[in-house]
Amino acid sequence: MKIPTSLTSAVRSTLLGSLALTAFGSLAALAQEAAPAVADAAAAAAPTVNKGDTAWMMISSVLVLFMIVPGLALFYGGLVRAKNVLSVLMQCTGIAAVVMIIWVFYGYSFAFGGGTSPYWGGLGKVFLSGVTPASVAATFTKGVGIPEYVFICFQMTFAAITPALIIGAFAERIKFSATILFVILWVTFVYFPIAHMVWDSNGLIYGWGALDFAGGTVVHINAGIAGLVGALVIGKRAGLGRDMMAPHSMPLTMIGASILWVGWFGFNAGSALEANGIATLAMINTFTATAGAIIAWVVIEALARKTASMLGAASGVVAGLVAVTPAAGTIGPVGAIFLGAIASIICYYMVAVVKPKLGYDDSLDVFGVHGIGGIIGAIGTGFLTSTALGGVGYAEGVTMGAQVFVQIKAVLVTLVWSGIGSLILYKIVDVVVGLRPTAEAESIGLDLTSHGEAAYHN
Repeated sequence: MKIPTSLTSAVRSTLLGSLALTAFGSLAALAQEAAPAVADAAAAAAPTVNKGDTAWMMISSVLVLFMIVPGLALFYGGLVRAKNVLSVLMQCTGIAAVVMIIWVFYGYSFAFGGGTSPYWGGLGKVFLSGVTPASVAATFTKGVGIPEYVFICFQMTFAAITPALIIGAFAERIKFSATILFVILWVTFVYFPIAHMVWDSNGLIYGWGALDFAGGTVVHINAGIAGLVGALVIGKRAGLGRDMMAPHSMPLTMIGASILWVGWFGFNAGSALEANGIATLAMINTFTATAGAIIAWVVIEALARKTASMLGAASGVVAGLVAVTPAAGTIGPVGAIFLGAIASIICYYMVAVVKPKLGYDDSLDVFGVHGIGGIIGAIGTGFLTSTALGGVGYAEGVTMGAQVFVQIKAVLVTLVWSGIGSLILYKIVDVVVGLRPTAEAESIGLDLTSHGEAAYHN
């Protein structure tokens, strides 16, 4: 409406004010009418918490904790000599506790803080800033979510078990203080960036389209290469090749391996983040890949050594579980059997042939099983995800060759990042507190010299 210029300024001001009030009132009325629609749209956009998914993820988180203590602790504890068993148990327990605190302080933010960097998640969720019981983390189904605290707990257990795996490579010959300091540095500069790169939607490797369902690169290759570097930097156990260094308790190792297998269902099936068909696929693959790996290890050992050992069966359990981890939600159950068997055979060769020939002392075969098994699993995922081989299929437009190439790139980035980063961190720790105890302490045993107690009293 145009106001005539002939009107006096007072009248014009009155008319303008009336028009403004009328327009404001109309806008207010429109906003009031539109408010419910806006609220409904916002509610529809926010993920809805599913109680079944939430319950399953709570259980999965506890299962992964069960893998660390007592599972991994007992598995490693049985494999070392009696004078060092408590040192391994204490290292696993201490690592879990320290990493959980770091995860809450800044680890979750570094990995999943919402930052746009391809290498880390930023500082947006330091000390879990902004996270409340009402916060929701989205799952893979549009419009469905779980409480963010559950997602934080689940990922926290992954962060805790990964550095605990490393200690097996240099068991029986590292200071407890050095272990804890190294883990603090390692999760900060190696694990959190790799987790972000692989699993966060802004991550470098995620952007490439690499498939890592439950942690082939993030957990096993990452820990495996860090363990190998540590074994080389710290050096061989005193008396290796001269003293008896056989596992002191195969029953403990078997119990630990069994707990790992049970807990791994939370590790793999839980990585679906929902109680759905993909979780059940990961579940059956965790059965079949492990079974295939056990049989393959036992058979090849029987052919090579004329005996089938309990240690071999336990090693097969872990090799199969490691190999299927990156593939659990994308390959078929039959493919999982072959993947587990192939990984088991190659891991056996690394442990029984390559390691003795090269002469490095990877005490509990962290690189030979976790590192190599993780590499086989990560690359095998690229092949076996094909629908022609029983898998769920690739993303639209992606071929088998392209997927395998991406998987190899992801493996190489993890090896380089973790390998170089770990080497630097070992050197720093050695300067600050020293990596290795005295020769006398090693001879007596770390249980007494580091912790002032013994596992067994005759």
